[in-house]
Amino acid sequence: MDNKKSAFVAIIGRPNVGKSSILNRLLGTKIAIVSSKPQTTRTRITGVLTEGDTQLVFVDTPGMHKPKNSLGKYMVRSVSESIGGVDCALLVVEAGHEPGETEKRLIEKIKSLDIPAILAINKIDMLKEKEALMTEILRYSALYDFDAVVPVSAQDGSGLDALKDELKKQAMEGGHFFSDDTLTDQPERVLASEMIREKILRLCDKEIPHGIAVVIEKMRMREGKDILDVDATIYCERETHKRILIGKNGSMLKKISSYARQDMERFFDCKVYLQTWIKVKEDWRNSVQLMRNFGYDEKDFN
Repeated sequence: MDNKKSAFVAIIGRPNVGKSSILNRLLGTKIAIVSSKPQTTRTRITGVLTEGDTQLVFVDTPGMHKPKNSLGKYMVRSVSESIGGVDCALLVVEAGHEPGETEKRLIEKIKSLDIPAILAINKIDMLKEKEALMTEILRYSALYDFDAVVPVSAQDGSGLDALKDELKKQAMEGGHFFSDDTLTDQPERVLASEMIREKILRLCDKEIPHGIAVVIEKMRMREGKDILDVDATIYCERETHKRILIGKNGSMLKKISSYARQDMERFFDCKVYLQTWIKVKEDWRNSVQLMRNFGYDEKDFN
């Protein structure tokens, strides 16, 4: 008799509360982009964790925010679609903050779908007054009857085992949806582009806004050798951004490429030869045609 169990879990919350960091911690490796900048996750990234008979399939979503352009509308639509059709919602909030309008809207969405939900209060390592944590738990518990409330720190890993145990309780019998060695359903090109985009956001900090897209033009193993050739084009919205990305004598682009290549080699377990170029496409985030070219689903633009 097949006793294998599975659960689909949507990770939701406002921007920059640590959703992607929690996902990466649970999986034990990085598949979702992590940055100090809000709204860094653009596409729903499915991570798969299989331990024994239980498989958890995570859907990481962009942070819920008020959209300012077509890309923003795509991201918000992505959140709503991710919550529908899952077995459980994992609402991630930040320690030391009262429930805001974003959290209340997400809780209303959970209520309307009548699905189980677990509350993860992240960044407890940053909380100076631990008494504030109990107050926060009480305020969220008054808004919704969560199946569990788990204080965690994606930074140091505390509470993540307890969170994983609570998520496993949501799994139901019916087999596994992915093979037991699957880590994500995202194409390798998407993962490679996200690794480059993360390095840009980290290294350029506040100098470069979110008007960055990365397209993998070529990705193939070199014939007869254990070397992965990757050609990538970085699109930005202004010439000034291009100059920042290139840096003095090409120093910034070399650093971005070097760090991204190291990530790729660890993830794909082979040598990587990465070439990167930069092009300017003004206001691409409001261009349906360009967003379609960059891999976003056109049905989410309306």
